[in-house]
Amino acid sequence: MLTVELPLYQKNIIITRSKDKISDIKNLFSCKGAKVFDFPTIDVGYPDDLNPLDDALKEIKDFHWIIFSSSNGIKFVDERLRNFNTSLKECSKKIKIAVVGEKTSSTLRDLGIEADFVPPDFVAESLIDNFPVSGYGLRVFLPRVQTGGRNLISDEFRNSGSRVVEVAAYETRCPDSIPIETINAIANRKVDAIVFSSGKTVSNSALLLEKEFGKKWLTLLKDSKLLTIGPQTSKKCEKIFGRVDKEAVKYTFEGLLDAAIALFN
Repeated sequence: MLTVELPLYQKNIIITRSKDKISDIKNLFSCKGAKVFDFPTIDVGYPDDLNPLDDALKEIKDFHWIIFSSSNGIKFVDERLRNFNTSLKECSKKIKIAVVGEKTSSTLRDLGIEADFVPPDFVAESLIDNFPVSGYGLRVFLPRVQTGGRNLISDEFRNSGSRVVEVAAYETRCPDSIPIETINAIANRKVDAIVFSSGKTVSNSALLLEKEFGKKWLTLLKDSKLLTIGPQTSKKCEKIFGRVDKEAVKYTFEGLLDAAIALFN
C-alpha cells in the first residue's frame, strides 16, 4: 500500500532552488513520501544597476508585447512599477503578455492577469516557433536575469524585425553555505536523488559543494540520481556532473516529481 500511495517512501531527495521558493516543490515530494533536504542555491534580488530597467518601465505602455521567461521577472517588474504609480495588471490592459512556462503563467495569474500567449512546450524555442503574430514592427520588452540567461528570444525577435528592449530585471546570486542537515546527508552518502530546476541551480550547487567538501565532492554523489527539469538544465548537468539520470518529460515541478517516481519505481 505504501508503494502505491507513497511512491517515494524512504527516499532522501535534495531540492535545489532559490531560498524563497523551495517550499513549492518540497511539498510535492513530501506528499509522495520523500524526506526532503533543502539546498538553497539561489538568492534573488534586483540587478546591480536599476537605471536600464527604470528607463524601460517609464515607457512600458509604448510596447506591444512583454515576454517573461521566469516568475522572477514578473515579480520584480511588478514590484518596480509601483515606484511609477502603476502595476503590471494596469499595464496589461494595453500591452499583451507572453510567458514561457506553466509556473510563470501561474505567477501572472496570481496578479489577476491572464497571459495572452503561453507556448505549448515550456521552452524558449516553443515560444518562438508558435508565437501568434509576426515579429515584424513589434516593440518587445524582455525583462530578464542579469547574468546567465539565454539570448535566443531576443535574437530571434530582432531577426524577425522587432524592436527589442532587453534589460536586467533581477539577478540570481549564489548563497554562502549549505544547510547542515543537507551537508550531513551528503557526507554520509544518504542522498537518493538531487533535483535541479535550472542551469544555475546546477552550477551553484557545484560551487557550494566544492566549497564545503573540496575536490572530492563529486565522489560523494556517485550513487545519487540526478534529475533535471528540461533540456537546458540537462546540458549544464552533463557538463558539470558528467551525467543526467532522468529528465522531466513535462518541464514543470510536477514533471520533476513524475520523473522521480518513474526512476524509483
